[in-house]
Parts: sequence; C-alpha cells; structure tokens
Amino acid sequence: MKMSVRAAFLATTVFVLAGCKVSSEIGKPCTLVRKAATPQEEAEYPTGAVPVLESEVADRQDFISFGSVECEDLICVRDQEYPRARTEEGEVNLTAPARGYCSKPCIDGASASACEVKDTTDVEPNLPKRMTCRSLLLDQETLEALRSADEDFYRNTFGENNSPFFCAGRLGTSQGG
Repeated sequence: MKMSVRAAFLATTVFVLAGCKVSSEIGKPCTLVRKAATPQEEAEYPTGAVPVLESEVADRQDFISFGSVECEDLICVRDQEYPRARTEEGEVNLTAPARGYCSKPCIDGASASACEVKDTTDVEPNLPKRMTCRSLLLDQETLEALRSADEDFYRNTFGENNSPFFCAGRLGTSQGG
C-alpha cells in the first residue's frame, strides 16, 4: 500500500512538472549596478546595490553589470542598441539609473533557443528578435591572462564568470540610443 501511494505521488509530480512552462528572466528589464551598497548607503539604495547612471554609460556602448538582484543570474546587460532613459524633452536623462535587461552566460555557437526571451511582458519591443549568444567582454585569452595575473582583481571585476559570451541583443538590427 505504501508503495502505491508513493508511486501515485511521484506520477502526479511528474505530470504536474511536465505541464509547467520553464521560465526565464532573459530580456526582463533591470538596472545596471556598479557595486554593493555600503551600510551607510543602504537607505538610499534599497536594492542593496548602487546603480550605474546614464551619465556613466557612453552612447552606443555595450555594458555588462554583475550583481543585479533583479535577475536570476545576477547579470544585467545593455547592448549598443538598447534605448537610453530620456527626459520629457527627449534628451538623455543623465541622472537616471541606466537600464538594461537580464542576461546569462552562454556558449559560443549555442542554438537560438539558448537566449530566447520567453516572457515578453515589459520587454523592450525589438529585443526578443535580436537576442543571440555573443561576446560582450574581452576575448577569452585576455580574460584568462587577467585571471592568471591577479585572481583577486579578476574576481572583484568579473565574479566567477569564465567566458566572454552572454545572451545579448544582436547589433545592427534596430534603432536605439
């Protein structure tokens, strides 16, 4: 009798999980961050991280931020074509927090589904069709040389990341900036 109850429970679990949609936060809007907030800054930055401001990101620049708590993989990216925060007059709002979208590491040559935007709620409209796996950091050899030269500096800058490849918008396919 115990085995049949256990077997029924396992079968039910399998059927429920089979019907669940796999979620992903790739493409979800997030704020680029530059460092964890100090105890003195926590009241000003309730997310626990100090945001990067629009004034700190050059126009048409790829930017990757590690430590964004808005993203499951803690990685927030803004590619060259992602729109910047604007004032009511249409100028870049240099004092606004810089926004991007959640990303994750990927393997060069991965299939298109590896970086698919599964939930398009609140996602920048052109992003889902532009997503791909591409290099955003220095090339692999440079990353390895930096890590070999100074492991502490490397970890403080890149965390545990060992690859330059991330899910990001393909360039040259839309107007942004």
